[in-house]
Amino acid sequence: MAKRDFYEILGVDRGADKDSLKRAYRKLAMKYHPDRNPDDNEAEKTFKDINEAYDVLKDDDKRAAYDRFGHAAFEGGGSHPGGAGFGGASGGFADIFEEMFGEFMGGRRAGGAGRGQDLRYNMTITLEDAFRGKKTEIRVPSSASCDSCGGSGAEAGSRPITCSSCGGHGKIRAQQGFFTIERTCPSCGGVGQVIEKPCKACGGAGRQRKEKTLQVTIPAGVEDGTRIRLAGEGEAGMRGATPGDLYLFLVIDPHPLFQRDGADMQIRVPVEMVTAVLGGTIEVPTIEGNRARIQIPAGTQSGRQFRLRGKGMSVLRSSTRGDMYVDVQVETPVNLSKRQRELLEEFKAEAGAEKTSPQTHGFFDKVKELWDDLRD
Repeated sequence: MAKRDFYEILGVDRGADKDSLKRAYRKLAMKYHPDRNPDDNEAEKTFKDINEAYDVLKDDDKRAAYDRFGHAAFEGGGSHPGGAGFGGASGGFADIFEEMFGEFMGGRRAGGAGRGQDLRYNMTITLEDAFRGKKTEIRVPSSASCDSCGGSGAEAGSRPITCSSCGGHGKIRAQQGFFTIERTCPSCGGVGQVIEKPCKACGGAGRQRKEKTLQVTIPAGVEDGTRIRLAGEGEAGMRGATPGDLYLFLVIDPHPLFQRDGADMQIRVPVEMVTAVLGGTIEVPTIEGNRARIQIPAGTQSGRQFRLRGKGMSVLRSSTRGDMYVDVQVETPVNLSKRQRELLEEFKAEAGAEKTSPQTHGFFDKVKELWDDLRD
């Protein structure tokens, strides 16, 4: 099956700017995230496709390569952000042009041959965690340097020797026409050394599968979809090579009261009809767990908005905060007693609609005028 176009996957035009790409990615990532679609294989596949598309299009060099060559630019080990690895393009197209352009469009990661795989860890946090920041502990299935051989891959008393195929360079060059093609040495896997007596514990790889515990700090002000890089906390490299990185992808759970809009916060608060009519004071919750008082003027209508400066979300890497907007919803009384009904009937009989309910009266006056015009 032909691979879908990355722009089509994100639902954006080919000329979309970075902000448009980011908005489209966040919206789709939220919709198809595995935590919100458990046991849904189709959603999981879509989520991986979304991440793969965004990982390429957000990078100017990768995007330029994709626009020119399409998926062929990343064949033979291209980037797959939805999976465990984050390595760049390698093999095929990249190998041919690497001699001319060095690191292919920024795709190859520094660290040399045998570099450990980058890992992905999805973390769900609350809105309060995003507001305050959070220090927590996570357990990550990974690989670590072998204890038996110290990461060398060789048995005790022996050590790796220089690879005879590549002379220790880890790569083999071949001339094809105008191009010099450089490929990873098949004998040593790019390490430049071979092991005559491999370590029995790790089979010569120099690393073993282990679960490690990490202390991570989530800064205050992070947004949904934020990616945090922990350098060197990915899988261990082959035979002592550079380890990969660990990427934390943050998902913020929906809050039962607050809705976030960047650094601002919104909350809908019901207000008793009598308070809205006569005026009064109400208390509303804030994201930090306190209460704020709001003075409700007499005659307040549903939908009126009150702004509380500096009561919104924390701003990443800043001491400032956004604002909180309180949307008032006037509650109509229910379950009235007989006496309450009588009082309301008296109010209705004495009140003049033009003075007490000008919006209602004005609306139906306009309706009457419209009907009269239609009759004429």
